[in-house]
Amino acid sequence: MKVTKFTYLFAIGLSLSLAAVGCKHHPTPLTPIPGSPAGNPDLNGGGTLTNESGLGPNATGIAANPPGSHAGWKEDPETLKANSVHFAYDSSVVRKSEKSNVTAVADYLKSNASVAVRVEGNCDERGTAEYNRALGERRALAVREELVGLGIDAARVDTISYGKDRPVDTGNSEAAHAKNRRDDFVLLTNLQ
Repeated sequence: MKVTKFTYLFAIGLSLSLAAVGCKHHPTPLTPIPGSPAGNPDLNGGGTLTNESGLGPNATGIAANPPGSHAGWKEDPETLKANSVHFAYDSSVVRKSEKSNVTAVADYLKSNASVAVRVEGNCDERGTAEYNRALGERRALAVREELVGLGIDAARVDTISYGKDRPVDTGNSEAAHAKNRRDDFVLLTNLQ
């Protein structure tokens, strides 16, 4: 009887020890933006990736716009809607097949010097809210870097991440996920 009681207590102790230790979780590493220094993004309240002061260079090395730099401007999500950029799963790399959409937006901005654009990063539903916010921001910054590389003044390109909060397709299929892994463009016009 003492052996059975000892075995029982040993089994309980072993179970509690294993439960306390748990499994090691290995998070998926961040997808680096090509040509940028490595590091984790730091999201401020405005959704723009910046240094600790909230201004200055961000992870892409391009100076971030001050928060609210286009506040009060008219927002037009329809004009550039057809140029949304889609991404592979868990990636912020702009695919070759999507570069024509970025070029079309750059051409529009070059033809309309008085407007600006906001790049809105989005993700599918998989992953934590925090991870998807960071991934959405990296996606928006990658497209911003492409626009700047095509000759658009960085001060005309804002970024924000909505993570998984704004799906265009609420389905749970791979086709739905692919539609949600995107950057949208919102045209900004100063009414003054």
